[in-house]
Amino acid sequence: MIITTILNIVIGGLIMGGIYAIISMGLSIQYGVARILNVSHGEIIMFGALLTWALQSSGVHPMLALLIGCPAAFIVGFVLHRTIYKRLKDISPTQGAFEGNAMLVSFGIMYVLANIAMMIWGNQQKGYSFMAYAVNFAGTSIPVNRLFVLVIALIVSVLFYLFLTRSRLGKSIRAASQDATAAMMMGVKINRVAAICFGIGAVLAAIAGALISMIYQVNTTIGLGYTVIAIIVVVLGGMGSVPGSMLGGFILGFIGSAVSYKDPSLSMVAYYLIIMVLLLVKPKGLLGR
Repeated sequence: MIITTILNIVIGGLIMGGIYAIISMGLSIQYGVARILNVSHGEIIMFGALLTWALQSSGVHPMLALLIGCPAAFIVGFVLHRTIYKRLKDISPTQGAFEGNAMLVSFGIMYVLANIAMMIWGNQQKGYSFMAYAVNFAGTSIPVNRLFVLVIALIVSVLFYLFLTRSRLGKSIRAASQDATAAMMMGVKINRVAAICFGIGAVLAAIAGALISMIYQVNTTIGLGYTVIAIIVVVLGGMGSVPGSMLGGFILGFIGSAVSYKDPSLSMVAYYLIIMVLLLVKPKGLLGR
């Protein structure tokens, strides 16, 4: 009985952690390079989930829906930065003023996207059946769709990490994140890289939304909750640290799984307590610079 309970908590933690890692990596790369705390991040997750549901309802496989959702998300993120945020940066007197104004603008974008989604889909819960069967492992029943989501989340996380560490563009992104001025002197086009990062962050959010729709019912109000979780994970791992976001995502996933086993309503309470303690003990986060 105890072994089964532990196994359920571990598996649940891995699944939640994988989704949290993807969500927070997207927000982390946006903040790390563009220095924008994008509180509309969760609305892209919501759009990714509902677009996947809509396409699946039309007969499109959820994974094929990503071929439509990911390019659309990249374009939205890229255009938002090249138009609104770049202009805002140009007219802001200081970096601090830009970060504050950008966050306020992202609140406005959040409400615009939320209302557009409400007009399209309403506020009813929506879901579909995907790999709705289970396998038995060590005395516990594991839904196959959750295992599928875990595998995809791990693959996306690893591929994204390899992209950052091995590709030329990834190295430019890391350089811009570490020292934008030095990177610009070495030939990195900061504005272009920042816009690409904003697009990549939106793509990761859309992927997370698609994965969420495979295992949970979704509606147009889920965005803010996932934004809060992403911010908690980013702070936990270290602002702007992609490896920290991966680590923080899985840590939060395990904590959430353990707490949810006793009382699901206490998960967010546990998350906030962790952040409060961390900010007092290690303000820069686990892997923050």
